[in-house]
Amino acid sequence: VQLQASGGGLVQAGGSLRLSCAASGSAFSFSAMGWYRQAPGKQRELVAVIQARYSTTYTDSVKGRFTISRDNAKKMVYLQMNSLKPEDSAVYYCNSRQMGMDYWGKGTQVTVSS
Repeated sequence: VQLQASGGGLVQAGGSLRLSCAASGSAFSFSAMGWYRQAPGKQRELVAVIQARYSTTYTDSVKGRFTISRDNAKKMVYLQMNSLKPEDSAVYYCNSRQMGMDYWGKGTQVTVSS
């Protein structure tokens, strides 16, 4: 499984970004897909997860602002981030969980200026 995240960048507070993650592998549609983030000096944390059957989970700090979605035909997962705050600044990582195994892509940097 290979994961390629993109879409990060520099944005002002209140702005929006859309992250994309392209996945390889035949089991994508059966996988839980997630976005995690890691800020300098902090542990990596879960941001959002979308299960194979499309149920979603969000960390409290992003509820109502971020939306995770997936396109199984394209093997893509997205994270729409609105009303961004400086505390959302971090490296964002795409994750795939298949049969108890975790796969990670290289991160994409999101920087929100105040």
